[in-house]
Amino acid sequence: MSHDPAPSVPLRSLLFQLAEAKQVVQSPSFRALPYNDAHHTLILVSTGSGELHINGQVMPISADKCYLPPAGDSYTIEAPHGVLEYCQFTFRALHAAEEAKPFHGELFPAKIELICLPFHRILRLAREIVALSGEPADEVMHFKRQLIFQELLLLLFEQHLPSRQSPGPAQSVERTVRYIEENYTENITVKQLAEMAGVSPWQYTAIFQRLTGKKPLDYVAVQRIERSKQYLQETAEPVREVARLVGFSDEYYFSRRFRQKTGMTPGQYALEHKPRTKATDWTGHTVEIPERPRRIVYHGETMGDLLALGIRPVGGDKAFTLNSVYKHRLKSVANVGFPLDPVLTRSLKPDLIILASPNERTYETVAGIAPTLTFDTFAPLEHRMRILGKWFGKQQEAEAWITAYAGKNAAMWSQLFRQSLNSGESATVLFYDHGDRLFAMGTTGLSSALYVPGGFRPPQAVKSILDEGLGFTEISPSELPHYAGDRIFMLVPGRRDSRAAMETLLRSRLWRSLPAVQQGCVYLLDSAKWNFGDALTREKLLVLLPKLLARRNSKSSLGMP
Repeated sequence: MSHDPAPSVPLRSLLFQLAEAKQVVQSPSFRALPYNDAHHTLILVSTGSGELHINGQVMPISADKCYLPPAGDSYTIEAPHGVLEYCQFTFRALHAAEEAKPFHGELFPAKIELICLPFHRILRLAREIVALSGEPADEVMHFKRQLIFQELLLLLFEQHLPSRQSPGPAQSVERTVRYIEENYTENITVKQLAEMAGVSPWQYTAIFQRLTGKKPLDYVAVQRIERSKQYLQETAEPVREVARLVGFSDEYYFSRRFRQKTGMTPGQYALEHKPRTKATDWTGHTVEIPERPRRIVYHGETMGDLLALGIRPVGGDKAFTLNSVYKHRLKSVANVGFPLDPVLTRSLKPDLIILASPNERTYETVAGIAPTLTFDTFAPLEHRMRILGKWFGKQQEAEAWITAYAGKNAAMWSQLFRQSLNSGESATVLFYDHGDRLFAMGTTGLSSALYVPGGFRPPQAVKSILDEGLGFTEISPSELPHYAGDRIFMLVPGRRDSRAAMETLLRSRLWRSLPAVQQGCVYLLDSAKWNFGDALTREKLLVLLPKLLARRNSKSSLGMP
């Protein structure tokens, strides 16, 4: 790399003091005013292109370059072609001879445009200085800002001033090795590296191989792959994103090079090398699982719990989610069936399976595919969220969700009892399923959102179900007077035979004799959408319940949410 002439005084005798740092976003409509100051000004362009008007001349300026107009000269910056973004630094240069005095000579004689490689490094320093300039005045902060500015100037001086010790070809090439190690994500070419070293491309490659044992672009690939191993071990990013993060524009080329270097695919490497932790599940298994599982199969009716924590499974049971409030978020989730199909599950290559079943035989079958944890979906919502938060390293997110939901839920019930409900009102959730079998809901589904502190009171017969920890219990229609509360939520089934049985009940004299029916306090809800107690459904119910309870539905019309 050629060097420019040195300042007219030794560099070692100059002291630099930053006066002002700011970031400027300039549009074509901005009216540029002349800038004239005895201080030096350094301009680092990060985005766009424009014009530097100085001494009656127009100099084009563009991104990834620096500009240093002579101190004391008047200049303006214009952006006629679009938005121009740059950092502008005003600083003093002091000549420290016997006593410090201002130095107004050119720091880089006859040079205004300065090229600095790698530019992203000098831009990072510039933005750090600007950010610190916005902090409250503080002596230590001021000193820190000055030191960072000195580092920025050092980068420019190193690349633009002569040195007595001109490095030989080997030293120059060695310097580019460090450049590769620091900038492997950039689009690096042998021609660019050879120019940086000041040697011809053929000479550069030969020297590089002697120093490293590899060709330049092979060395670049090795740096990228070594960094990708860290991403694969420490994050849950998909392979295509890991490829992009380390500088590969093509996921398939990345996978091919990765396999050449390691003997396995990126996915296989991630499964084998991820940090692991131990977790104890609902039915007492202690299982070693990935610290950050990436490919999760969740087989249960509360998938909304995972989604609320920002966890998206690769597979699940769509029988539970086909008409859920969050079905639009499950387009990429594969259906593993109900009961769970081991063949389909294995094809998804999961690194963790969550199974909402205490059946040990099913567990043994599934656990042979991937680490498996059983999960109690009938447990209270707060308990479930904390368990998932612990398993997935998202304890803070879980607690934040619980706190936010509790606040909104308490506010909703307080408003309902002020505007629509009477103190001490009870409620019952009923559901026909498996033909003409009638169930009163307990700890699970819609009822879990109703029987909460500050919410509806369960009738005594339903309270017995809750006390036993049962999700539901089958009752006969003749028992309805004992189970029916002041308000009845009837879940409309999807099965034809169950729906016919429900409609028969709604036409019966027994049904019409219930106080809730006579007072128009019956609410028909789609069971496939609302009979869930997961986090996302519970959030949606915060909106639905006030609308629903503000009106009375005395007729058994099946127009329903």
